[in-house]
Amino acid sequence: MSLSVVTDETFPALVLDQDKPVLVDFWAQWCPPCHMIAPVLEQIAEERAGSLIIRKLNSDENPLTARNYQVMSLPTLILFRDGSPVWTTVGARPKARLLADLDAVLQPSLS
Repeated sequence: MSLSVVTDETFPALVLDQDKPVLVDFWAQWCPPCHMIAPVLEQIAEERAGSLIIRKLNSDENPLTARNYQVMSLPTLILFRDGSPVWTTVGARPKARLLADLDAVLQPSLS
């Protein structure tokens, strides 16, 4: 399974207008940690398919969206809920840590 790609043009429809939380991976081709976290994000996308959407945005090709959300380092992951960013992390991290952080943010909506 590969993650859906968003661009500056498709970002509002594919991220901001979703009824589920959306985790956006801001990445670039030249970024080694971006390539390290990609398979982790694909696993999470499969495991959480019913409750979480994960999208990828190439920051080099889509500088407008990256600039709008002050993305300065890659990879940056931003979790959006109801069109607003609710959580951000920078850098690659292990799957268990990423899931724990996401669960901590998303938990209130599950109860």
